[in-house]
Formats: sequence, C-alpha cells, structure tokens
Amino acid sequence: MENPFRPSAGATPPEIIGRAGLLDEFAYGLRLGSGAPGLLTIFTGARGIGKTVMLGAAHDMARERGWAVISETATGGFMGRIGESMRQLAEELGNGPQGRRITAVSAAGFSLTTELPPERQVAWRNLAEELLRLLQGRGTGLVITVDEIHAADRAELAQLAASVQHLIQDRLPIGLVFAGLPAAVSDLLNEGVATFLRRADKIDLHAAAVRDVETSFADTFATAGFNISPALVRQASEATGGYPFLIQLVGYFLWREAESNEGALDAEAVSRAIEAAHRRNARTVIEAALSTASPKDMEFLHAMAKDDGPSVTGDIGQRLGAKTNLVANYRTRLLAAGLIESVGFGKVDFAIPGLRRYLSSKPTD
Repeated sequence: MENPFRPSAGATPPEIIGRAGLLDEFAYGLRLGSGAPGLLTIFTGARGIGKTVMLGAAHDMARERGWAVISETATGGFMGRIGESMRQLAEELGNGPQGRRITAVSAAGFSLTTELPPERQVAWRNLAEELLRLLQGRGTGLVITVDEIHAADRAELAQLAASVQHLIQDRLPIGLVFAGLPAAVSDLLNEGVATFLRRADKIDLHAAAVRDVETSFADTFATAGFNISPALVRQASEATGGYPFLIQLVGYFLWREAESNEGALDAEAVSRAIEAAHRRNARTVIEAALSTASPKDMEFLHAMAKDDGPSVTGDIGQRLGAKTNLVANYRTRLLAAGLIESVGFGKVDFAIPGLRRYLSSKPTD
C-alpha cells in the first residue's frame, strides 16, 4: 500500500475530513440546473484550511454528472483564459457527435493582462451563450471554479459576475464556485464590485474536529498494518489542530517513519514526524504568507505571539507603544492578508496553523 497522504497545494487527499454535507446544495443544484442556489458558492477560510481541495471536490462532482468544468485562478487575465477554454469546449461540442461525453478543459495559450474591453465582453458573453445552449441540449451545463478571488482584479471580477448574472437570467445552466480568504472576500462583496455575488452560498471553512482526525489516522494506519498506540495517534492528531494541510503533512511523515521502521511507530518516530510536518508547513505556508508583511506588520504579529491564545488589541497597542488608530490599521491589513482573524469584540488570533509557534521561535530585532 502506497502512502495515501498528499501534502501538496490543492491535491485531493484520501479522505476529506470534517467536510461532510458541504457540497449537498451544489450537488442538488447540478440536478436542478439553471438558477439553483447551490450553483453559486463561495468557500472562504484561512490558508491551509482546504479551500482549493473543496474547489477540486466540486470540480470532480460536476464532471461525474457530465457537466463541463473550467478551473481558473484569479490572476490577471483570468476572464480571457476562461473565454479561451469556452471556445475550445464549444468547438469540441459543435463538431463532435451528439452523445459525446464532456470533459474538463484547462485554459492554455491565451492570456490578457487587463480586463476585457467592451467589444470583447460582448464576444465573451455570446460565446458563453453558444456553449451553454450546446450543453443544455445535452442535459448538462458549465461550472466555472475560480481560486484566490481575494487577489482578483476588481474590474475582471465585476465582468465575470455581470456576465454570469445575465446567463442565469437567460435560464442557462451555469455554475460559479469561488474560493478566497475570508476578510478579503467580505471586502469584495461589501464594496459593491459584484453585488450579485452576495446571493452566493458562502461557506466558511474551519478546522476539522481532532477526534475525527484521530479516527481517520487510526483507520488508515490499521489498514496498512502499522503498529501505533492509541495515545500516539491522539498526539499526532492533536498536532494537526484539525487543519487539512497539516493533517496531510503529519500523516505523510508518519507514513514515511513507519516505512523506515518496518511498520512500527514509537514515541520518537511520531515526534520526528510532527516536527518534520511543522517545518514543511513553515516553509510552504507560513513563510509564503509572511513574504508581503511589512516590518510594522511583523511587530504586530510578534506582539500577538506573546499570548498563549487570542490577543486583546488594547494589549497589543501597549506592547507596541502605538496609538489606537495605528493598531486598527495594522489589524485591518493583517485581517485582509489572512494572517489573523477576529475572534470576538476587541480580540484577534492567528489564522494560520503554526504561526504562533513559528514567530515564537524567531527572535525579534
């Protein structure tokens, strides 16, 4: 049995823990077709919480039901790339036999650095209508998934939302599934950039219950014939904090340890696996997330790291010797960056698993 854990960004894990039922409305929408509420969904959550995995699950579900799928990331020119994918699909369906099964197409070879000019917007919508009528005739439709919409160009996002809204009004089978960081997505919706998207089914992803992780680990390792005590399974599960990316990392390194020790996992092996997982999480998630943080942002985060749990913003201000308005500015910026989250009136906590531990290990200047 090969290592089933997949600690790579967006890779589909062997089991999606703690997410049962989240795609029920989407699945029902695929059945109903045009205008179904579940076909307009936004997943939000911290880095490493599994947003991209949920997009992948929606992608797979749509494909299994015969829908066409276009998957994109909200970097510059994503409208053009979606348009190119629609063109490819329309040509395939228009020339292919009536019963031909539809498959997902990845955008390639078409990029724009800015939003579509007016004449291209009309062409985009006309192309979408042509494709959707072809799909409708086959009893299916099109699902577009867009990751990292917190980084989207506002004009492009507004264009996509307006176009999809018109397609829904024309009773065409279109679905739109987004993923992004919570505070930034809320800002997007509140700015009125794409008011129509406020009607979307907004699903805020949280950590899985540690007991569910424990059950999954125990079952997976038992199936593989590995020898690990319940206490060590519990220790490994607690080390993940219930965060999907850490679940995959810890599971991956536990498996590596078991392979090196003839299937046996003792306390030392589990500790090594946990440490390796946290080092990888620091390199791939935390350091990437901190790469755009300013020195003042870092001071704010280090001041938070002095607490064992949620921090009171007033206490942070005292530690920094900063005025209330400056603390509020740092707080807003860090919320938008997905580094911290609000956990009650006047309180914030780290949004990324392992960030407190990482900062505590790094001396301040």
